[in-house]
This record gives sequence, structure tokens and C-alpha cells, in this order.
Amino acid sequence: MNTPHRRRGAQGTPRVRRDLPTRIDATGTRRETDALGSVEVPADRYWGAQTQRALVHFAIGDDRMPKAVYHAYGYVKKAAALVNGREGRLAGWQADLIAHVADEVVSGALDDHFPLYVWQAGSGTQTHMNVNEVISNRAIQLVGGVVGSKEPVHPNDHVNLGQSSNDTFPTAMHIAAVRVLHDPLLPQVSLLQQAIAAKSRAWYEIVKTGRTHLRDAVPLSVGQEWSGYAAQLSDALERLRATLPDLYQLAIGGTAVGTGLGAPEGFGPAVAREIAVATGHPFKVASNSFAAQSGVDTVVAASAGLRGLAVPLMKIADDIRWLASGPHGGIGELTLPANEPGSSSMPGKVNPTQCEAMMMVCTQVLSDDAAVAHAGTRGNFQLNAARPLVISDFLHSARILADACEKLRAYCVEGVELNRERIDEYLARSLMLVTALSPRIGHDKAAEIARKAAAEGTTLREAAIASGHIGAEDFDRIVDPRKMARLRDR
Repeated sequence: MNTPHRRRGAQGTPRVRRDLPTRIDATGTRRETDALGSVEVPADRYWGAQTQRALVHFAIGDDRMPKAVYHAYGYVKKAAALVNGREGRLAGWQADLIAHVADEVVSGALDDHFPLYVWQAGSGTQTHMNVNEVISNRAIQLVGGVVGSKEPVHPNDHVNLGQSSNDTFPTAMHIAAVRVLHDPLLPQVSLLQQAIAAKSRAWYEIVKTGRTHLRDAVPLSVGQEWSGYAAQLSDALERLRATLPDLYQLAIGGTAVGTGLGAPEGFGPAVAREIAVATGHPFKVASNSFAAQSGVDTVVAASAGLRGLAVPLMKIADDIRWLASGPHGGIGELTLPANEPGSSSMPGKVNPTQCEAMMMVCTQVLSDDAAVAHAGTRGNFQLNAARPLVISDFLHSARILADACEKLRAYCVEGVELNRERIDEYLARSLMLVTALSPRIGHDKAAEIARKAAAEGTTLREAAIASGHIGAEDFDRIVDPRKMARLRDR
């Protein structure tokens, strides 16, 4: 795009065309420059020389920096521009223009112009400059300037005024992490927890045989079993929510090493306040900028919260899978919704696919967390040099957990049903009901009855009466599965 001059309004202020589509109608390449010289950049892209170099130097795999990081960066750049404009370090029209483009970044309208790979400088410098260059060139376009000229909005001097990759990237990390936790993860886990709790209430009175060590155990109710699942998720949610206050602390204002050199007094707190207003979350400047920039401890802790969620989700999905196994060659206590054919070769087969998907997601989350924890140890001196990996894996885990919780709820938990005939059959045949006799006849005699029933293939009641240790009336009074499960009237 080549425009020889910009239209100006009163007092030399450029006229801004806010209605221009977010695209550059050009073909071929244009020449952009940075401190190392000039680079040919695709003419229809908003990025500049540093982004183009990164596309070549860090073309590693297919893993792209999550768009959520760029959207978070939009909040940072808008807040910084507003503060700089309010305090006279940017012209008012420059601040407003940068803020407008930053809003476009937040909205996702410029997503196609953020192409970089996760694997780049550990500070996230390449992603940061990608943002600066895109905002600069889009702003130039909106005032009718020459894209790539850096006039009248420079990527470093204006968009990045008072900032560094070393404080803005960790700030964007925290914003992105908070946003994905608040929506969609915490709501989706809460909905799954509520669906499980509803099943627990509906099935409270239905007594079944318990299982420990994968062997028959004393009875409990189906509702009690599912109340355990619901409580595990509630506890995991609380532990995850407890990581949010630390994520609300932002590194902004520390600039390169935490001293704030190059940023005016009070810049960090002012930017943090703007971010809090824009996002609706209580962000504030970190209590210690050196800790905020040299470590990623807060995200490591939040990742551990994701791991703490994945662990019970794995257990719940695996339990449901086993309880639904069969239907004739397995446990078969649960009947799962038939969402899709289960086999390409076995007609009529229905598999616990949602449970399997959740188990794979949880396995991936455990792996992501291990990578995040190890990356957290790379806080050498004043900078952690593995930030892109940390936020990429964190956002990946949070996103797939949210999606998996939604799908497990909608396509499994809400439609799961009980096989009452199978449940009652297992309970009636359970030899561990003999446990109720131990206080009356002693452990050894009770064990003798259980062995007798197993060896002779009789019921526990028949073996007990035949043993002579207890009569029929006492057996029926004592061996009451509902009493053994200690069900109470609700």
C-alpha cells in the first residue's frame, strides 16, 4: 500500500478511517526494516521485519503461539497507550489510535497476522514485536500512511513506549491464563460437577456392592459413590480458584530487569488499573517485579491446579468406563448413551468414547504440567527463558480440559442410566455382606461362612444358616445392605 501523504484534520491531527476492513489489498512484497537491515515481507500482511525474520529462524514444528496470548497482549497495548496518552507521552490521537487497533487485536480481527511459532526466544520477544509491528502498520493504514514506514506510529517508539518484552509477555501470560480459567474452564467444570451431583441425588437410595482393590467390598449406594465424584471435583475447583489471586499480579512496569528503567514513575500500577477495568478482573501490579520477571511460579502453581483437576477427572472417567463395561462380559452396572458406532467391524458395538477422550486429555494435561514445572526452573537471574512453552502448555491444558468436561457432561453423564437388574444381582451375590455378622459371631466364623458360600456356590444366607452360627431371623435382621450403607432419610 503506497500513499504519498496523509489526510490531516485540524491542528495537523491525522484523520482516522476506523471503518477500514482489517486487510491490506496488495500483492507481492514490501520492504520493511529493523535494526539489522531490510527484509521482504508479504505485502498483504501487517507484520514487519522482526516477525518475518522469526518466521524463518524459528520455523520449528507446527506449534503456533496461541491466539489467546495475542488477545491478552491487546489489553496490554491498549492500557499502555491510554496511560501514555493521558500523561502526555503520546499525542492524544496516537494513544486513541493505538487503543483502537489494540481492541481489534483483542477481538481476534487481526488473528491472521500473528503467525509465529511457540518455539522462539524464551522471553517471547518475537511474539511481542509481532504485536508491536501489526498494531503500528494497522494504525498507519487507518490514517492513510505508508504501511511499513513506521510513520506516524512507530512499533517501538510509540506502541512499545515504556515497555519491554520482559514485563509485557509475563503480563500477557497472566491475562490469558485468567481469561481461560474464568471462561471456559471453571464454568464447564462446574456444570459437570453439578450434573454428577444431580445423579448422586437421584440415585441416593440405590444400594450396590462396593469394590476395593478391584474386589467385592461392603455395600454403599450409587448416590454415595457419585457424591464422591462430585466432591472431588468441588475440591479441585476450589484449589484451582485459589491460584487466581497470584495470577492477578502483573509484571508490567518492570521493563527489562525489574527496575522499571525506561518506564515513568507509576506507569506499571496505572497500566494494571486500565487492564483491570477493561477485563473486569482485579489485576494489579506485582508486589515484587523481580520475582514476577525472573520466575513463572504463579503459572506453575496454576498448572498444578490443572493437574489437580485432571487427576479426579481421570478417576471418574475410568470408573464410569469400567462400571459400563460389557454389557454382558463386564461389570455392566451403567448404560452409556450411544453417541456413535463403536467399531468399524463389529456391528452394534457401543464404546465409552467420551470417557476415553477424557482419559487422554487428562494424560496430556499431566504431561503439559510436567513440562511447565520443568520450564519454571529456567528462571536464570532476571528472566525466565521458557515463557512461551509455559503459557502455550498451560492454555492447551485449560482449553482441552474445558472442552472435555463439556463433552463428558453432555454426551455421557447427563444420559447415563443404571442397570438395576445387574446392580441388584451383584449385591445379592456379594459375599462381603458377611462383614455385618462379624460383631455378632466374630471375624473367624464370618470368614468361614464366606468361604463356605464361595466353595459350595450357595448364597451367603444359605451358608450362614447351614453353619449353625446364626439363625435365619437374625441373619435377615443383621445383614441389611441399606443399614450397612448407612443411608439416612433425606
